[in-house]
Amino acid sequence: MSEKKVALRMVIDGKEREITYEELALSNNLAQEALVRLLIDKKVFEPKELLEMLEKVKKERYRTADQQKG
Repeated sequence: MSEKKVALRMVIDGKEREITYEELALSNNLAQEALVRLLIDKKVFEPKELLEMLEKVKKERYRTADQQKG
């Protein structure tokens, strides 16, 4: 069994708690999903707009070497 690496340490109610990278990733995912749902419920944007922006960001972030030269 592999040992989980600690991402950060927090003090909660005077007790130190170690947070693993897995726990941190899951927590971030939950917070992001809650935020997206809230923004959609409040009609700040439509789900289609989010998907379009995700695709745009994906294309910008994961450009090939040829695309970066041009």
